Amino acid sequence: MAGIQEVGLLLVIVAVFVVVAVLSRGQLLNADILLNYAKDTSFVAIMAIGVMTVIVTGGIDLSIASIYALAGVLGALVLWQFGPVGPLAGNPWLGTLLGIAIALAAGALAGLVNGVAVVGLRVHPFIITLGTMQIFRGIAFLASRAQSIGNFPGAYTDGLVRHDLWLGGGLLPVPLLAMVFMAVLGTVYMGHTVAGRHVYAVGGNLEAARFSGLKTGRILISVYVIAGLCAGVAAVLANGVYGSATSNRGMSYELRAIAAAVVGGASLSGGRGTALGAVLGALLIQLIEQSMVTLAIDQNYYYPVIGTAVIAAVVLDRLSTRTTARRTAARERTDAGSKPGTPDSEKGESP
Repeated sequence: MAGIQEVGLLLVIVAVFVVVAVLSRGQLLNADILLNYAKDTSFVAIMAIGVMTVIVTGGIDLSIASIYALAGVLGALVLWQFGPVGPLAGNPWLGTLLGIAIALAAGALAGLVNGVAVVGLRVHPFIITLGTMQIFRGIAFLASRAQSIGNFPGAYTDGLVRHDLWLGGGLLPVPLLAMVFMAVLGTVYMGHTVAGRHVYAVGGNLEAARFSGLKTGRILISVYVIAGLCAGVAAVLANGVYGSATSNRGMSYELRAIAAAVVGGASLSGGRGTALGAVLGALLIQLIEQSMVTLAIDQNYYYPVIGTAVIAAVVLDRLSTRTTARRTAARERTDAGSKPGTPDSEKGESP
């Protein structure tokens, strides 16, 4: 079930949507605009789910967008081999499966590198992922030779990713369905599995989790692998939607993904965050951008608005945490004061 914060965020999204729809005289309700908005949101939302798992442990992943680009390029190199002009043309579905597998494997492997470096070197994840952000983007640049890679098999683009499904009387794009699936999967993993509870335990108190017998190193590595895998999934979808891959794809998307997770309720101090909140945060952030385009507002205002939203979310989170701590302390003092006094006979006094 959605928490109070998720419900509140959903109401904000609905309110913004209604206001913009009215101000734009219905332009935001255009079917093509809504479909493009859903597709663009899906990439950021899926990466935000991965970033959220890292943030819950008290870490950060600045390399998520570079992994997104790297997985896309490596998957594209395989897809091109089986494309119309590739040397292995004629096996489109084999190429599709291999291209997807390579992109997902590349994402997971990059995440594994991040996790092992954070745990093994005992360096703050901000520094590690700041470095790997450049490394992964550089590898993507070298692998693609700074060129756009396209000419994918039709089975991959039109046959799979661009094939909108007819459900409930309307067309639903595959990226949107994938986003919903990842949100459900993330919710089940984080909220209803032992592994997910261990992630929250590590984020709540690392030392306590270690002393309780949890293998904290493995848990920390696992969340970075999950983040990398989510970036790989987003890359698979983006390759199919755009029909090509470039090394500069997703520039600054790491900021959007982190902002989405934080706006969605993930605490940068660790211990709190949900997949649903991350998706709703991405929906709001992308809705702000889409609204500015629809209302013909200067796009240079986008980043100041998002930056303000992130700061506001963090400040509200800190205020909420302090308020909760004060109420808990006051309740404990009240409970202690309401306990009956010790009988005189137990104090050793004469009757």
